[in-house]
Amino acid sequence: MFTKAFVASALLSALIVPLAANAGEVENRVHSEQGRIDQGVRNGSLTFHEYNRVESRLDTIQAQRNRDLRRDDGHLTAGQSLRLNHEENNLSRRIYFDKHNEAHQ
Repeated sequence: MFTKAFVASALLSALIVPLAANAGEVENRVHSEQGRIDQGVRNGSLTFHEYNRVESRLDTIQAQRNRDLRRDDGHLTAGQSLRLNHEENNLSRRIYFDKHNEAHQ
């Protein structure tokens, strides 16, 4: 009896933890991208226009994450997580391009 309860508990934990990790992963990436943006501003590799554009996109991703979490009781569905990850990948490429182009402050 104890073994069945333990196995059921372990299985339930294995299913729930990845959902919580998805929400945290998005948040971690948002903070990482914010750091990259701030570093680009400090070293002059991002212009004012580039800064405003990537900052706005980052705010949009964060707002979408917050709406998704409120809508689904603090969890992200697989589809929501995939969409946010896709948006973060696009933003990451945009930041890289903007930091490495010829425009400087």
